[in-house]
Amino acid sequence: MRVETIPSKHEDACPPPRPPTVGYLTKRFPRLSETFILDEILGLEAAGVPLRLYSIADPRESLVQPDVGRVRSPVRYLRSGPGRAGAVSDYLRFATSHLVLARRDPRRWCGVVGHIALHRRHASTIKHFMAAGALALELERANAQHIHAAFAHGPASIAHFVHLLTGMPFSFAAHAKDLYLSAPSILGMKVAASTFVLVCSASAASELTRIVETSDEATVRAEAGKIVLSPHGVDTDRFAPVAGRVGRGATAPLRILAVGRLVPKKGIPVLIDALADMAAAGVAFECRIVGGGELREQLARRAAAAGVADKVTFLGSRAQPQIVAEYHWADVFVQASVVNPDGDRDGIPNSVMEAMASGVAVVASAVAGIPEVVRHDVTGILVAPGDAPALAKALRELAGEGDRRRRLGRDASLFANERLSRRGCLEPVAARFLATLGRVPAGAGPTTGA
Repeated sequence: MRVETIPSKHEDACPPPRPPTVGYLTKRFPRLSETFILDEILGLEAAGVPLRLYSIADPRESLVQPDVGRVRSPVRYLRSGPGRAGAVSDYLRFATSHLVLARRDPRRWCGVVGHIALHRRHASTIKHFMAAGALALELERANAQHIHAAFAHGPASIAHFVHLLTGMPFSFAAHAKDLYLSAPSILGMKVAASTFVLVCSASAASELTRIVETSDEATVRAEAGKIVLSPHGVDTDRFAPVAGRVGRGATAPLRILAVGRLVPKKGIPVLIDALADMAAAGVAFECRIVGGGELREQLARRAAAAGVADKVTFLGSRAQPQIVAEYHWADVFVQASVVNPDGDRDGIPNSVMEAMASGVAVVASAVAGIPEVVRHDVTGILVAPGDAPALAKALRELAGEGDRRRRLGRDASLFANERLSRRGCLEPVAARFLATLGRVPAGAGPTTGA
């Protein structure tokens, strides 16, 4: 991956001719916890989609996935970075861009300002509008024919403003937090203005459709057909079963794995409480938890208070090659997701699909899109969210039923290969983007999920 600096000034002149491209905008890239974005970019590039990659900011994380180096498109950051000097530089660059756009088409530019004044008077809106001016000119220089935003909140707002300022068609994706915590009225506006919207689960498609169909504006309600079901999928070449798991003895401690950010919606406290129940029942187990986040110290104290600190290991953040080894180690994967009080929740966590593809028996909460892939007693075990006793019961049963664990893992892997292959999931998405460049028929897109 190469990083390019956005020029501090733009000339109001025709850029040199370049092959047409699709602009792809995300919030922060690359982020370890958003590997599905990296995988989507790599998959689209492999399918022949000419991308131009943009990110609102650099996350400046010390650990990145090795596959970041395979990204062909350079990434350009809309914001320079932290500090007053960077903020001043960004403001001047954004303001210059808007002067160019306002001079070109005063009526259009004033119309966007009027739209903001009437409908979107928030501080974040102003920031997104200002950044959209710089991005609009960058997309012009790159000969972009379409802009896609990887999330429904900030990136989609910027893409929407680029559309309003220039007329460039745009699309966006909705996943979890960006869907459930966004203002419904703003989401409705974005859907109405977009070419299509990708959602990663039928649950998310239903929620976004509900938002659109309950809009006060009939013109917005008519846009529900733009909502397209597009699962992230999983790399079934990288995440695959290993035969060594079968040879573990029936009396060996149950190996339990959880992978995810240590944030409230992942439900790690529920898992710790379930582990305490197992320990009290005399069930032998080891548990590894992969992921970093705000709750790490609090969770470590909870494990100590529950008397299971010696059985639980917090491994911190890990890159994908290391996580593959953890799936190979595990007997059972746990996804104890919950719905936060503010409504935030998971969609279909990528770690669930990775565990399934790896042939690990999965125990998961019946939250959002998880039941779409974890089918009870077929590809895994479902329990009620927040129900530690139910989770403990499921784990105790699997601890004593090695054949059942192996059956669940085998069937989960088959399901992942047949239904969740990343290549298969991305082919219709790539066709949609290529269609925006006139390279395939417009009808060759994904199946709608609305």
